[in-house]
Amino acid sequence: MSSTTTTVTTTPTKTPSEKSSRRKHPDSKSRFEAYNRLQAAAVAFGETLPIPEIVAVGGQSDGKSSLLEALLGFRFNVREVEMGTRRPLILQMLHDPSALEPRCRFQEEDSEEYGSPVVSATSIADTIKLRTEALLKKTKTAVSAKPIVLRAEYAHCPNLTIIDTPGFVLKAKKGEPENTPEEILSMVKALATPPQRILLFLQQSSVEWCSSLWLDSIREIDPTFRRTVIVVSKFDNRLKEFSDRWEVDRYLSASGYLGDSTRPFFVALPKDKGNVSNEEFRRQISQVDSEVIHHLREGIKGGFDEDKFKSHVGFGRLRDYLESELQKKYKEAAPATLALLEQRCSEVTSDIARLDSKIQATSDISHLRKFAMLYAASISNHVGALIDGAADPSPEQWGKTSVEERSESGIGVWPGVITDVNPPNATLRLYGGAAFERVMHEFRCAAYSIECPPVSREKVANILLAHAGRGGGRGLTEAAAEIARAAARSWLAPLLDTACDRLAFVLGSLFDLSLERNRSHDSEYGIKTGNMDGYVGFHAALRCAYSRFIKDLAKQCKQLVRHHLDSVTSPYSQVCNFNDFQPCAGLNAPTFNKYSQASASSFFLELSDTSSASHDMMRDQENIPPEKNAQETTPGKSAETRDALRESHMTIPETPSPDQPGDPIYGGAKKELGICNDMGPRKRVSRMAGNNKNSDYIKLQNGGILFGNGERSGSAYSEICLSAAQHFARIREVLVERGVTSTLNSGFLTP
Repeated sequence: MSSTTTTVTTTPTKTPSEKSSRRKHPDSKSRFEAYNRLQAAAVAFGETLPIPEIVAVGGQSDGKSSLLEALLGFRFNVREVEMGTRRPLILQMLHDPSALEPRCRFQEEDSEEYGSPVVSATSIADTIKLRTEALLKKTKTAVSAKPIVLRAEYAHCPNLTIIDTPGFVLKAKKGEPENTPEEILSMVKALATPPQRILLFLQQSSVEWCSSLWLDSIREIDPTFRRTVIVVSKFDNRLKEFSDRWEVDRYLSASGYLGDSTRPFFVALPKDKGNVSNEEFRRQISQVDSEVIHHLREGIKGGFDEDKFKSHVGFGRLRDYLESELQKKYKEAAPATLALLEQRCSEVTSDIARLDSKIQATSDISHLRKFAMLYAASISNHVGALIDGAADPSPEQWGKTSVEERSESGIGVWPGVITDVNPPNATLRLYGGAAFERVMHEFRCAAYSIECPPVSREKVANILLAHAGRGGGRGLTEAAAEIARAAARSWLAPLLDTACDRLAFVLGSLFDLSLERNRSHDSEYGIKTGNMDGYVGFHAALRCAYSRFIKDLAKQCKQLVRHHLDSVTSPYSQVCNFNDFQPCAGLNAPTFNKYSQASASSFFLELSDTSSASHDMMRDQENIPPEKNAQETTPGKSAETRDALRESHMTIPETPSPDQPGDPIYGGAKKELGICNDMGPRKRVSRMAGNNKNSDYIKLQNGGILFGNGERSGSAYSEICLSAAQHFARIREVLVERGVTSTLNSGFLTP
């Protein structure tokens, strides 16, 4: 009892002198409670306030958890849950003389409210463990910087707030990620870096200063230890090594390692981990302090320098120092904290006033309509500026490459195009008018990569025989033109729809860009975007209206370009006019003219792929005598005369433009408008050139329309396919260069 009486200042139980000292400073408790409330609010709302706090750091098993229990004045098995290795614990201790039993409450996650009091000490440890496991499972991490806040009100605890951090480790535990030690070190440094926080660094007495593993990490945070309190834990284990005074004084001074201004504390705590009462636990703490002082006085030859080191030996001395230091920091930080709170209150008041004015403005329909129209006009102006070539916001951040455009629009390839289409500037990030022009160029590249597809003999035969049956001299030409028109409608129509969809995507993405421009620029009307902030329904309606507008534009443009396609593929179009074309390279022009002039309606046409049958049919028809009713032609109107006359009226072909495909054009006089009808009315039986020419005429007719792939190089099938390809190229050129390009530009950009 005498020992306890002489060391009463080191016991956790408050003596009458200490209680009177607290009564002399009644504002300390209210100040402490105010900071605790601020701290809880800052944790709940993610605020950063310069609140003075003590951050306990150190290696695992260095005694941080035991120190926390000693400060609280009761045990709750915190060491068993190893809470310091997972999440930080903010321990708010509030001295309440009326709380004869500890009253502990956890702050609710993501809230500033505290839950119901936790009575059982075991429940405290279980709650810490459950909350830690739940958060780590949710975040899928080994550690988390989100703290657990525990408020403890007790008659035997000081007014103190300590943040217990995960203990430093050299190697991850089994089942943990390999980088767990680095994550713990990084998190502890982040918690200890704010300058208003006091660092409480614990290290076992068995570790020499020169070989300390974590002292260098603390020196990186606080190089001069100006705000660091160094605690040597488990000091009773080291006392046995000292015999003389100079040895213990040299160790207690830590000279040469911590500097002359740094004075560590030396603490020993009870080793009994059994279940004891709270009162017995506090008595053991006081007893250990007394035994340490007694050993230094009696067990060391010459004792120790009490005037220099006694104030830093024992748990009671450390507790009193931490409490007084934190109160001093609270008092010093009060003006800055109050100024910051007043600033935050002013900001909140301003926000509330702004919201009140907006709420009042909602009752004024005309006022609200005015600002909505101005905002919509501002967005529209920004869209126009982006189309005209504005380069802000940053194209590197907001622009897209051709590959990204195709991917995000869901249109991966151009239909019917088997090769990769890479227009110029495909790898640059573009938006607005530049991206629009790039898509247009990509459409041209895709269109010109499509050729007239191959046509089966059966299809050619069906088309040709239908035209040949109507008589006239343009059967082959009209058949080739019909094949080209059908191919154009089949292959170019999906290409036009895809071009409209791609352009609509480019314009649709300008809405978000316009919003970004509107945030960083004042509109030309002088109205800032803040005037419409908070009107979620209005912004949603505006976005829907813009999206609907772009869809309507795309639909209209599809109809317009389809109309152009129908026009150029119409039988009445001049694009496939006979006089507009010459045979393609390698084609025998005189032979092709004779094919066109010969009427195939008077004879049976062999369209199969058998050459022998064609030759047999030719020989049979060569032996047919002249028709009885063959009419003699008037001199000068024979076939030879007409051919000679036609050749004398031929003009020099036009020179193709360098910008146009180099397809030669027939040398006949072009008709500007109307349907070519210079061959006269169609008749079932054409005029014959005379009896002496009938045999050659039959040979020419049947030989030219033979569809086999025999010995002759210029069969009708190959000639029609070549002519159809030429017609297709002409249709494609007129459609892309003369109709679609201007229609898409005007339809999308100037609707």
